[in-house]
Amino acid sequence: MIVRPHVLFAVFWLAWLVSWIAAALWSNRTEKRAFTWDTVFYQVIVLAGAALLTPWAARRLHMQQLWHVGYAGGMVLALLTLAGLMFTWWARIHLGRLWSGTITRKEGHRVIDTGPYALVRHPIYTGLIFALFATAVAQATLSGLAGAALIAFGLWVKARIEERFLTAELGADAYGAYRRRVPMLIPNFRNSRDGGSNI
Repeated sequence: MIVRPHVLFAVFWLAWLVSWIAAALWSNRTEKRAFTWDTVFYQVIVLAGAALLTPWAARRLHMQQLWHVGYAGGMVLALLTLAGLMFTWWARIHLGRLWSGTITRKEGHRVIDTGPYALVRHPIYTGLIFALFATAVAQATLSGLAGAALIAFGLWVKARIEERFLTAELGADAYGAYRRRVPMLIPNFRNSRDGGSNI
């Protein structure tokens, strides 16, 4: 039986979403939560992007495919999507109980600068953005590409808010040194031995 690439995309994203939500219980107690209008702004952007990225949006908006990736291209892009999602899980497992879906300071919070956090300060976002664009390229619709771009922009906004919050909470010396050492979202493998984010 031949597995269609669109089935793999659906399985990978659904499995990631369900497991991600289920793992939310594996987290330390929250000591402080950041809430500003900026946080509402990035959430609206991410939700709008997610809505545009769904195949239903393309059908509803009568979007035509801009190109065709074919079966082999679809399989490659599905595997790239899986690789991005696995990268997010590597980061989340490495972060352990300090993870939070919102911008918070957890009990025992500290700078994590090993594993995927030695490559980028926000590896969960890096993996998500990679997976989103692989999916959008496979969909090949203007709405899908716009959705991936909106989510990427929303995650960049969130990362900037987190960094201001963590600098204030963990100290400019500790988090500032980490920021100077490690890139935000795009890995610099020459510096991978130096040292992550905490959300």
